[in-house]
Amino acid sequence: MTKVGLFYGTQTESTQTEAEVIRKESGGDSVMELIDVSKSKISDFDRFEYIIIGCPTWNVGQLQSDWKTFYDELDDIDFTGKKVAYFGPRDHVGYSDSFKRTSPSFEAVGILEERISKHGGTTVGYWPAEGYEFTESKGFRDGKFIGLPLDEAISLI
Repeated sequence: MTKVGLFYGTQTESTQTEAEVIRKESGGDSVMELIDVSKSKISDFDRFEYIIIGCPTWNVGQLQSDWKTFYDELDDIDFTGKKVAYFGPRDHVGYSDSFKRTSPSFEAVGILEERISKHGGTTVGYWPAEGYEFTESKGFRDGKFIGLPLDEAISLI
């Protein structure tokens, strides 16, 4: 079986915890390898045909610091032939003012997906938008989210 590489960045450990839950529910270490992007190298991405990217949005619409540091290095990775899924924590309680008009807490996923797709990655795992109230998001395309938005208030944890 081909292992999946789950790359995550975390500021408050929420994304790491969600990544650990995803790994556990997907079959554990034999199926998925967790990689903290702050400790990763470009060559780590070459080892996987299937990749999951976990990234929270920091402040309103910004990349989390570990992904921000690694962002330019994505240009040096050939994602051709790789299937890439995304997830990111959201917080409709902490960002209730902006949550209903936009989806700022899912912007970072959209930023990463755009760059990875530009370098050949095939996005998989779109998520329906039913039940979410917003007007726009970089993480929303063709009527669906480009990954799994995990709301802090109703998280897997």
